[in-house]
Amino acid sequence: MERFITIAVFDYIHEIEILKHRLDHEGLQYFFENEIMSSFAPMYSTALGGIKLKIHPNDIETVKSILHEMRYDNNLRIV
Repeated sequence: MERFITIAVFDYIHEIEILKHRLDHEGLQYFFENEIMSSFAPMYSTALGGIKLKIHPNDIETVKSILHEMRYDNNLRIV
C-alpha cells in the first residue's frame, strides 16, 4: 500500500459510495484514506485533508476514465 498514489480527494463520505462499486466492478486495487474517521466525525474531513482515493499506479488511466465518466457522462454524478 505504500506505493499507492492519491488520485482524487472528496469532502464527504456519501461522495464515494457509488465510486466504490465502480472500482470493485473493475477489479481495481484501491482504498480511501480517512474514510473511517470521516464517517465517525464528518466535520473532521477538511481538517484531515479530505477522503483520499489511493490507487495502484498501474490503474491511473482506468480510474481517471471512471472519474470522468461519473462526473460528466451519466446521471449518477459525484458532486
